[in-house]
Amino acid sequence: MFYCPYENYMRQTATASPTSHYRLLHAAPGTGPVDVHVNGKIVARNLRYLNFTNYFSAPSGVYSIKVYPAGKSSEPLIDTKLQLVSGSIYTLATVGDPDSIGLQPISEPLPGPTPNYAMVRFAHLAPGTPEVNITLPDGKKLFSNVSYKEVTEYIQLAPGNYGIEVISAANNKRILIVPRINLQADKIYTIYAVGKLNANPPLQVLIPLDGSTYLRY
Repeated sequence: MFYCPYENYMRQTATASPTSHYRLLHAAPGTGPVDVHVNGKIVARNLRYLNFTNYFSAPSGVYSIKVYPAGKSSEPLIDTKLQLVSGSIYTLATVGDPDSIGLQPISEPLPGPTPNYAMVRFAHLAPGTPEVNITLPDGKKLFSNVSYKEVTEYIQLAPGNYGIEVISAANNKRILIVPRINLQADKIYTIYAVGKLNANPPLQVLIPLDGSTYLRY
């Protein structure tokens, strides 16, 4: 199955300070809803597994990020520091099993969409799932030997409807079928694999638009 969260398409402009943008993704299977604090201020409350926030604008710099079980303000699940670079866009994803949860920053390096094409990449955020190949139903490989926590480079595809298959790179066994993805021209996508192979919550993909499609400085 796949899930495409609602996106805020309002265009954003730069402030006087050098600015970066980030959103949060809860991709840690088995971990309940979380509250996210940035520099001591709560920016996301009760963020549930599979959900994204909208993008936040922030001056570049080093930020303290703490992730707590929802409603708590002690004993954080994650306590880390992260540098946001001026003019950059990030998805900050909670990843891993409950006993090894961490925060993975995923940058969006493209300056904007490629005219008349969709730009697509793949992010492997499914703990316990082996290296995978991403193919079309006819066997054509889009991405090869993608390991856990790896994020591929973007590729260019003609707009249209696609089916994709997630194949174990070790034994060529099909582990997930996504029957229909609609890719639109002039848009940028990351396909996130999340969940657990042969367990709950199940392996699936999330297919949001990257902010580099529509955020402006």
